[in-house]
Amino acid sequence: MTVDSKPIRLTQFSHGGGCGCKIAPGLLQEILARAPQGIVPPELLVGTETSDDAAVYRLNDSQALVATTDFFTPIVDDPYDFGRIAATNALSDIYAMGGTPIMALALVGMPIAQLPAEVIGRVLEGGAAVCRDAGIPIAGGHSIDVLEPIYGLVGLGLVHPQRVRRNADAHAGDVLVLGKPLGVGILSAALKKGLLDAAGYADMLRYTTQLNRVGIALGALDGVHAMTDVTGFGLAGHLLEVCRGSGLSAQVELAQVPVIEAAARFAAEGVVTGASARNEAAYGADVAWAPGVPEWQRHLLTDPQTSGGLLVSCSPGALARVLDTFHQAGFAAAAAIGGMQVRAPGQGSQLVCR
Repeated sequence: MTVDSKPIRLTQFSHGGGCGCKIAPGLLQEILARAPQGIVPPELLVGTETSDDAAVYRLNDSQALVATTDFFTPIVDDPYDFGRIAATNALSDIYAMGGTPIMALALVGMPIAQLPAEVIGRVLEGGAAVCRDAGIPIAGGHSIDVLEPIYGLVGLGLVHPQRVRRNADAHAGDVLVLGKPLGVGILSAALKKGLLDAAGYADMLRYTTQLNRVGIALGALDGVHAMTDVTGFGLAGHLLEVCRGSGLSAQVELAQVPVIEAAARFAAEGVVTGASARNEAAYGADVAWAPGVPEWQRHLLTDPQTSGGLLVSCSPGALARVLDTFHQAGFAAAAAIGGMQVRAPGQGSQLVCR
């Protein structure tokens, strides 16, 4: 699409795209620490205490409401694809709690003077297409005129109270399983630099628009103790949240971590996002790297993922069922990448990557 014969590039409006535009984890923690604590009723099963993916409110003995919101600036130039990616990412938070989405509300902020209605309409069409695929309506929303394009959803879902999968319930001895390969943030950096070819863009779309609905089935499996999705803080950042919430440490076997092939190549060439270094600066003191781990591989673990994969902490006995569930749902790259362990007294790092 064009304006005055010039092609519109949505990413030209944004200072950071996708989940890479999240507030840095260190600054976010400082901001939230200053926020006053409100009422916490006993029905609130999951709130802000462990930086989980969504809030969960118990309605009755068999139903709990899962509520989340997620929005960001463009990670791609195509408006329809931007809408699809943003909607897929937003609904992932519900699946990460083991919930089933029931409806969504659209959050829309657009520079009205710079984007024609047809472009904005295509963003909304992309989001609506994902919601149809998820089997839910977009039942309303809110829109404002802003300087940078913003799109996302408020997502609402349901889950049985006993099947809520928090990020803080990992057990020592659990195995960690990652559902999607890493590298989406690096591909987005390559796209902005004009380096990403058609095959790389297709990979980027394939993973960022793949709904994590497998979380519903995973949440129902015995032996699945904790789940989260890997987004803007990277695999290392979100795994550290699991460690802190569970009072444990974790170990990641780097050779077992699935990675998008093109992303690994770009990372080795120095094509990474600024958010990767920002993430490492925020939580790097809690990560121990084995001697000889190259810098590009470190960037992959701190790379901000948009609509990333589910990270599951499960008992060793449930591992085969977890992997089968992932693979049967079309997550071919899903793999066991490490495990959870008791944190030794005085242990400096909560996450060891080797």
